[in-house]
Amino acid sequence: MNQKKQTFGVIIATRNIFNAQLAVDARKKVLEKLDKMGFGTVILPESETPTGNIEGYADAVKCADLFKKNSDIIEGIVVVLPNFGDELGVVNSIKLSGLKVPVLVQACDDENDKVDVKSRRDAFCGKLSVCNNFYQYDVKFTDTIYHTYSIDSAEFTKDLVKFAGICRVVKGLSNLRVGAIGTRPIGFQTMRFSEKLLQKFGITVVPVDMSEIIAAANKIDENDPAVVEKVKAIQAYGSCAITAQKKIAKQARFGLAVENWINENDIDISALQCWESIEKNYGCAACVTMSMMGEKLMPSACEVDVAGTISMYALALAAQTPSAILDWNNNFAEDRNKVVCTHCSNYPKSFFQNDIEIGSLDVLGTVLGSEDTFGAVKGKVAAGDMTYFRISTDDNKGLIKTYLGEGTMTDDPYGMDGGIAVCDIPNLQNLMKYMCKNGFEHHVAMVRGHVSEILEEAIGNYLGWDIYKHE
Repeated sequence: MNQKKQTFGVIIATRNIFNAQLAVDARKKVLEKLDKMGFGTVILPESETPTGNIEGYADAVKCADLFKKNSDIIEGIVVVLPNFGDELGVVNSIKLSGLKVPVLVQACDDENDKVDVKSRRDAFCGKLSVCNNFYQYDVKFTDTIYHTYSIDSAEFTKDLVKFAGICRVVKGLSNLRVGAIGTRPIGFQTMRFSEKLLQKFGITVVPVDMSEIIAAANKIDENDPAVVEKVKAIQAYGSCAITAQKKIAKQARFGLAVENWINENDIDISALQCWESIEKNYGCAACVTMSMMGEKLMPSACEVDVAGTISMYALALAAQTPSAILDWNNNFAEDRNKVVCTHCSNYPKSFFQNDIEIGSLDVLGTVLGSEDTFGAVKGKVAAGDMTYFRISTDDNKGLIKTYLGEGTMTDDPYGMDGGIAVCDIPNLQNLMKYMCKNGFEHHVAMVRGHVSEILEEAIGNYLGWDIYKHE
């Protein structure tokens, strides 16, 4: 994931019948606030317009030209209305720029003791006019917590943080390159997906046969400095049993082969054929390789679940922390709002927030043997808030559909091996009914923290995918 500084285009709008000083003061405050929060800005120089802000078509042309020249770095546009604002100046600045990025619209409060002709803002009314023009011009935008509030308010800070997350998700899912490493296992028909529907939204799937990765791993010398370094990294990542030490170098060579292919093909995220080819034909599991990539915010899903890894990436972009792929796996006794979510697993280390063990696959190990299934990341996920999300390509309807919600991971003990997360989700039974009736898969992506508002806006408003938010 690209961790570069986020940059916003900024439009401070004004209207000639209102006090222009309100816009001049707002410009200074907004730029100081964004800089303090760590964001870069692109804004028309003060000398380019009579008031240093945007008013009318001529100013809009200049602003649009500036935005066009900086289109490679602008991830979103922040519109501020210190007074009524000029609706045509705002909408033309965006429309003429050609930018298809998220837009945040903020309007300032009037103060009851400052509503004389020289002091009044009327931004409450002006925001309606700006948004009406956005609707007419089909410019998608994000509203604020309140219709109006102060630039100095905590609400504006919260909205900017949320908006930054929305911009990350929209940008990150645009022109995304997903590596499909190996073929879908025969027993997982549920993981089928439509490349063409994904491509419609700029998501490209790049396939490679698992035999190519295995061949590349076999060609890497065990004494290669890169292998030695990778062995140390795996040993530092989690505890490995003494009996598994001889398997670590094999795991390291496989990991390097995967990473080399990803780098050579400009891949952002991946989905792997985690069984049974790699175990039978090479002699290890893929989990720790996938876990370590996920820790670097380059998620990787099991069973070539391409839709699953895209779901993971959306969550990681929103939260800026590693996400995981889990199974909706077991009921929790007769508590109908709790569910046991598990995987073998490939959870990133920090998703656990606990010490982890790297061992052999428990279920598959009983069939293929522990010698050839080393690499599973095991542990109990620490309690805390979480957000869950899943996308699915619906060929019957010709669309991408999603569901989304929030819950908590609990401290409840559970006697199962692998990666375990006991989750408490309000109205869980209704969610399961929705998933069953709408043909969703048994895999779900999760991330620590509550970021559903970011995803709901990014996925539903800007990407236009079908979304169900569970409450």
